[in-house]
Amino acid sequence: MGFLLAIEGADGAGKATASALVAEQLVAAGRAACVLSFPRYTETVGGWALGEMLAGTLPRTVTPKAAATLYALDRMESRDVLLTALATHEVVVFDRYIASNMAYQAAQVPADEADALMQWIAALETGAFALPAPDLSIYLDTPAEIARGLILKKRKRSYTDDAFDAYEADTGLQDRVRANYAAMVDASVLGDWRRVSTVSEGASRPPAEIAAEIVAALNAGD
Repeated sequence: MGFLLAIEGADGAGKATASALVAEQLVAAGRAACVLSFPRYTETVGGWALGEMLAGTLPRTVTPKAAATLYALDRMESRDVLLTALATHEVVVFDRYIASNMAYQAAQVPADEADALMQWIAALETGAFALPAPDLSIYLDTPAEIARGLILKKRKRSYTDDAFDAYEADTGLQDRVRANYAAMVDASVLGDWRRVSTVSEGASRPPAEIAAEIVAALNAGD
């Protein structure tokens, strides 16, 4: 069974870039590694529904608990793909995983309901849907103003032509998501975490440098 490394962070943190570079550096070092990104918008029913939701075209209002179920469903539908990747690679790098669902949905309920919802999501994904917990989670700590600029540089998404999707456009939500991630890091929710800052002296760090720090944390945790 391989090592499961989850790259986490709010929108615009650079998760996709970091995930790809971490896998690239691991392969260059002679380790079998691959990347799985969630949601899988074009591969699962849950992913399709999430794309419609984020594009604002789903003809129903989606509660945080229903959204959490869709994100978990996307991974449950992908479970065989996930387990095959873990069985055939030394390291599987996830661009978003269970903690993302917890951080985002808990950011959309009253503060006194957030902890209970996060616990419910963790139980749904790792319990009812039998998804493996990550061996190590990385929180990419990115200031909001830098993250917003990085969102604008994203490649075109399959589910929307807009610069920002429904979650990305809500700056208050993004701030609450960052706070939720910070709390999960401090409490070691779902296992071990490492916080990696993506900025230095007010400027974005080189992506390869960020990836090298993540690889070092992974090697230390092996």
